[in-house]
Amino acid sequence: MLDKSPRPAAVNVPNDLAAHWMPFTANRAFKKAPRLLAGAKDMHYITVDGRKIIDAAAGMWCTNAGHGRPQISEAIAKQAAALDYAPPFQFGIPQAFELASRIADLAPAGLDHVFFCNSGSEAADTALKIALAYHQIAGQGSRIRLIGRERGYHGVGFGGTSVGGIVNNRKMFGTLLTGVDHLPHTYDRDKQAFTRGEPEYGAHFADELERLVNLHGANTMAAVIVEPMAGSTGVLPAPKGYLKRLREITQKHGILLIFDEVITGFGRLGFAFAAERYGVLPDMITFAKGVTNGAAPMGGVLVRDTIHDAFMSGPEHVVELTHGYTYSAHPLACAAGLATLDIYRDEKLFERARALEPKFADAVMSLKGEPNVLDIRTIGLTAGIDLASRPDLPGKRGFDGLNSAFHDNDLMLRVAGDTLALTPPLIVSEDQIGEIVEKVAKVIRAVA
Repeated sequence: MLDKSPRPAAVNVPNDLAAHWMPFTANRAFKKAPRLLAGAKDMHYITVDGRKIIDAAAGMWCTNAGHGRPQISEAIAKQAAALDYAPPFQFGIPQAFELASRIADLAPAGLDHVFFCNSGSEAADTALKIALAYHQIAGQGSRIRLIGRERGYHGVGFGGTSVGGIVNNRKMFGTLLTGVDHLPHTYDRDKQAFTRGEPEYGAHFADELERLVNLHGANTMAAVIVEPMAGSTGVLPAPKGYLKRLREITQKHGILLIFDEVITGFGRLGFAFAAERYGVLPDMITFAKGVTNGAAPMGGVLVRDTIHDAFMSGPEHVVELTHGYTYSAHPLACAAGLATLDIYRDEKLFERARALEPKFADAVMSLKGEPNVLDIRTIGLTAGIDLASRPDLPGKRGFDGLNSAFHDNDLMLRVAGDTLALTPPLIVSEDQIGEIVEKVAKVIRAVA
């Protein structure tokens, strides 16, 4: 249907882009053909020249409730006027305690304590530090080894980069942390191609943890951290039974299990947390992104009672955990988080995502047979579309797809190498799913 809404006015653009060194961006290419945004509302971004770009990426897996929600912006403004900042060390604000309680209520029973930080990267490093400290106070100080997974992403701190398993994110930074090992990734295209939801094949990949236990000794192993769905590497859902098997092995050997739910938390897979979808209770869950709908930086770690309570010993005037951030539980972020959780509840967005999942999968799977499509994976309101790499230019077809989507097809998507990732806000309509898939087809053909 023809969009007759007025085009927003163009926005002034700085004439010098050199000073800003952009993160995770091909800076030279970007500054030759910038992708500049000036506004956003509901399912669309507005470019500086006034074009409406349909957001098939929820910003960066963040804006699950869509853009420009007045409840959130008004809550932030009201909070800024009342209390702009309060020190989180030795002082508190009511909103932080309320938000922690509401997040804990959404989490599986037993994960009743929240430690706030400002990003998914900080959440990963926080969880790893809590794991190491817990074993220390439990009298098992030999448990210092951290286990990640190939193709995993846990942010850009030294801890998260060390347990992460995306080669390009690691190779510039030397040896990183010592005492780290990695499980194999769970993807086997020959046996899992074009899967909707969790692959039938692959639960046995969890058994590699037993090999690492035999290699290093259980009494050296502190924690295993995995994503229930590896998002940044190109959307790799956990195989059926894989996470339960990991839980069984970690419990058997006294190893903590951390779910990185920075992407999967707050509805992406149809539940508040993916742990609920899979019926698995980890020892910690990291979260960020969707907790504030991307409107303010915030992250955190949900922690099991048994871990939290182990720290609550010794003289009461002594700090139990010497860790935290200047902006932990920042007042504006807490206000954004509370307003965001209201929207998720009132609009039943988690349930909505669950109901849309099969329709979304049907639509995206219709791209099978388009040029250079090697595989499509869907889970929740998320999809990964693998395109064949160009000879001697890995990642170039994906990069060209990013540009074609933005400049030529009024579409925002994410790319991971030559994989196109679709992660629309949970408010997406069936018609908009169709529009997104139609535009993706044009992109795929444009870069053939």
